[in-house]
Amino acid sequence: EHEVQNRGKGAALEEGKSVENDVVNLERRVGLLSGVALIVGTMIGSGIFVSPIGVLRRTESVGLSLIIWLACGILSLMGGLCYAELGTLVTGSGSEWAYFMEGFASKKSTYRWYKPIPAFLYAWVSVLLLKPSSLAIICLTCSEYFVRVFYTGSSDIVIPNIYAVKACTCFFIIVITFINCYSVKWATKVQNIFTAAKLVAVIVIIIGGLVKLIQGNTEHLATGFAGSTTDFGNIAKAFYSGLWAYDGWNNLNFVTEELKKPHINLPRSIMIGIPLVTVCYLLVNVSYFTVMSPAELIDPDFADPVAVLFGSRLMGITGEIIMIMSVVFSTFGSANGSCFTGGRLVFVAAREGHMIDALSMVHAKKLTPSPALIFNALIALLMIIPGNIGSLIDFFSFTAWIFYGSAMGALLLMRYTKRDDNRPYKVPIIIPIIVLLVSVYLVIGPIIDDPQIEFLYASLFILAGLFFYFPFVHFKKTVPGMDKVTTLIQDILGVVPTEVMPDT
Repeated sequence: EHEVQNRGKGAALEEGKSVENDVVNLERRVGLLSGVALIVGTMIGSGIFVSPIGVLRRTESVGLSLIIWLACGILSLMGGLCYAELGTLVTGSGSEWAYFMEGFASKKSTYRWYKPIPAFLYAWVSVLLLKPSSLAIICLTCSEYFVRVFYTGSSDIVIPNIYAVKACTCFFIIVITFINCYSVKWATKVQNIFTAAKLVAVIVIIIGGLVKLIQGNTEHLATGFAGSTTDFGNIAKAFYSGLWAYDGWNNLNFVTEELKKPHINLPRSIMIGIPLVTVCYLLVNVSYFTVMSPAELIDPDFADPVAVLFGSRLMGITGEIIMIMSVVFSTFGSANGSCFTGGRLVFVAAREGHMIDALSMVHAKKLTPSPALIFNALIALLMIIPGNIGSLIDFFSFTAWIFYGSAMGALLLMRYTKRDDNRPYKVPIIIPIIVLLVSVYLVIGPIIDDPQIEFLYASLFILAGLFFYFPFVHFKKTVPGMDKVTTLIQDILGVVPTEVMPDT
């Protein structure tokens, strides 16, 4: 018992926690600058290098595409401000999980038996779909750009071999998972190094675009709103592509307990970080249009990655290689961050009893949640089989905005059930209402306009969680032989429970 206890304390200390009288407490070590860096670092990933084509194809004009990018930034900021109120009102860890437990578990609720259902379904979908799909999408993007290295200098439009892309994707997922399983310090060092490369890629694109603008390359931007679509379904899908690039605006809420003066720094970090990313994204898109026409980007046969073609036309082969490697570094760093947070979400959900016990354990020596990390990676590997980033983005956004909208519902409900509670930060009530309505539109619009089988799969997948909730969470049933499976996983992976045991 002493050995497990000491390991549990060691894990807590390595994760930045303090152990005092056998109680694990998170230390408030994240300041305003770190909060802004976390938001910016998680938001800028693969989306800005992949999504511009998706947004433009669905809006069919330069002007409307830029409006969508701006609107996505404003919507993300509004959602972030709502999460700032939630994070300062409900200070427990778990982000949406904690908000759903507090918001939909009102004391005035008659049917208390369903109290944990929204939180469980969030954990169910996030652990089995959202986090793994995020890792898969980013690694697919990283692989597509990496494989492009072998086609630099070619005068023909070459589509990278799909099997090579998938093989690289598998390799990246395995390497990233190994790094995160091996050492928390390694994972954080990788994150810091590749974040720097990410910023270089964005700055290079923006500076290149500004140079072209100064030289008078404005003919593509001058087309304005000509040919803009009026199809609401296509506009919703354009939002899907744009919002994928903005995803990560709510990540600071996962570390509220570690944030210094959260009632001050949480809202400020959001109000600084999200507008900063919005400005960067708008400038990057403007830069793209200085060297590429909307027609060639919308062309279904267009195969060159946007950022790579931009670099090629700006500086030839040298620019092409620079942009390829910059994007590879950027997406690899984002994938590392996705793996890190995804593994922790699996870990927390299992610790709360919403997943099997083995996923809540840590490696006895490395003190990393290796079962949770491996579980997240295995699902991501299964998701690369289709290999279509566009469909994965739609699939991801559809399910994600169901829960973002639900969080707005929880906030509005707590305005009534917790109206007397202290609120260090409070948004005007119109903001969560707008975000809720937009969330409903983003979920329902594409289904009505252009029903796709992926949307049905997502809905059925969410509801399927109920078949696991009632027997295993509500009635606390166990699968026969699960103890043996847990023991086997412990023996194979060398993991131990994370509970801090009392001294004996």
